[in-house]
Amino acid sequence: MSVQGTILVLDGVSTNRIMLKVQLTAAWYHVVQGEKVTGLAALLRRTRPDLVLTAQSLPDGSAADVKKIMAADPILADVPIVAIAPQNDKAARLQALSDGLDDVLGYPFKDTLLLARVRSLLRARVDRQELSIKENSQSIGFGEPAQAALAPPAIAQIALLTQTPRAGALWSKMLANQTRHRLTSHTLPDLKAVLSGATPDAIVVELGPHASGCSVLADLRARGATRNTVLIGILPDENAGLAAEALDRGVDAVCMAGFNVDEIALRLETQIARKTRDDRLRASLRQGLSESLIDPLTGLHNRRYAMRALDQIAHQALETGRGFAVMLADLDHFKAINDRFGHAAGDLVLTETARRLRTATNQSGFVARIGGEEFMIGLPDTAPQQALRQADVICDSICQTPFNLPDHATSIPVTISVGVKLCTPPDLTWRDEASPVNRLIRSADKALYAAKKAGRNQVHIRQSAA
Repeated sequence: MSVQGTILVLDGVSTNRIMLKVQLTAAWYHVVQGEKVTGLAALLRRTRPDLVLTAQSLPDGSAADVKKIMAADPILADVPIVAIAPQNDKAARLQALSDGLDDVLGYPFKDTLLLARVRSLLRARVDRQELSIKENSQSIGFGEPAQAALAPPAIAQIALLTQTPRAGALWSKMLANQTRHRLTSHTLPDLKAVLSGATPDAIVVELGPHASGCSVLADLRARGATRNTVLIGILPDENAGLAAEALDRGVDAVCMAGFNVDEIALRLETQIARKTRDDRLRASLRQGLSESLIDPLTGLHNRRYAMRALDQIAHQALETGRGFAVMLADLDHFKAINDRFGHAAGDLVLTETARRLRTATNQSGFVARIGGEEFMIGLPDTAPQQALRQADVICDSICQTPFNLPDHATSIPVTISVGVKLCTPPDLTWRDEASPVNRLIRSADKALYAAKKAGRNQVHIRQSAA
C-alpha cells in the first residue's frame, strides 16, 4: 500500500478516533492517534504529521492549544490543522477560525467531504513547502528555516462573483462593514469583467445547484493570472457532494449554509495573509533567479546564462539546419584605462560598452559579460555575411565614438577586438562530449586571439570547427 501522507487524529473519544482512522486509512493515509494536549509536542516531533485533525475540545485543552504548540515549532508551523466541531455550532466554527485553524469540519460529515478537504490542504502545503525550500536553498533535514509568520495583509482586491446582481449587492454591503479590503461585484456570466482589470487577490464565488459555478472555479485555477488567487466557494446549503467537488476543483475554502459574513471575513483575512506571504516568496525566487543570470554591473546576462543560451541555439540549429554565430569581444588595453583613470571610470566604460553592444545587436540573440572586459554574443539563425556585418557594427559602435568620463574634460578613445565563430550544423557533431558549446567557444576564442595579435580593433572570423 502506498501511503499518501501522515495524519494525526486528536480526540478524547476513542470511537471518534477509530472512525476517522478507518476513513483515512481506506484512502491510503498513515494515521497516528492522540487524545490529549499533554505530551503532544513529543508526539508531533516523533511522527512529523502532514496534517492534524483535532476535536474542538480535548480532555485537557482545545484545538487552539494544539495550534499554539505547533506554531512554536518552525518545522510544524505550516502543518494544516482542521478542527472538528458539532455541525450546527456556528460559534465554535467562528472561534476555531479566529484561533488561526485552517478549517473546521462539522460532525457528522461524509467521507467525500473529509477526503476532499484533506486533499486540498495537503496539496496547498506541498506548494508552500516547495516555495520555502527553493527560496532558502536548503535540503530537508538540514536546518530548515523558520516558517515566516503571517503578517497582516495589505489592502487587497476582492471580487464577489454571484448568480444574480441582487446577491452581489447584498454580499458587498454586508462584507463592507467587516473588511478593510476593496470589493467589486460581478455576476457569474460576466467573468470577463473580473479578468479584464487588475487581478483580484481573492474571489468569492456563489456555488449553486448548477454546474456553472464549479466550471468557473476550474477556469480560474487554470488561468495564469488567477492561478494563485484565493478562491472561496459559498454554498446555499449543506451539500457535501458539491463542497467536495469545489475543493477538488481548486477552492481554498468552502462556506456551507449560505453567506455567513463573519466566517467569510475571517477566512478572507487568513487566506489573503497567506497569499501575501507566498507572493513574496515567489517574487524572491524570481529575483534570485534573475540575479543568478544577470551581471550586476552592466545589467547584461552573465556567463551562466550565456552557456545555457548558446547550448539552446546549437540545438535549434540542428533542428532547423540553419547556421548561427558565436562572438567573443574584448576591450583593448582595458587595464590601462583602469590604471590611468581609476576603477570607477573603468566601470563606467564597461556599462557604456554594454549599452552600445545591446544597441548594436538590436535584441538579436543575446549579449553577455563573461569576464572582466570580455563579452559573448550569440546570434541564432545567422548566415556568414550577416554575422560579418554584425561584427563590424559591434566593432564600430565602440571605436567610432569616444567615451565620456565624469571629471575629465576630454573623452577617451576605446576600441574592441572581436573573434567570430561561424557555426553550421556539421560543426555540431557531439563526438564524445555532452555538448559542442565549449568547443565552439574555444574556436571563437582563437579567433579573438588572432584579432588581438593582428593589431586589435578589428574582427577576425574562424570558420573551421577546430
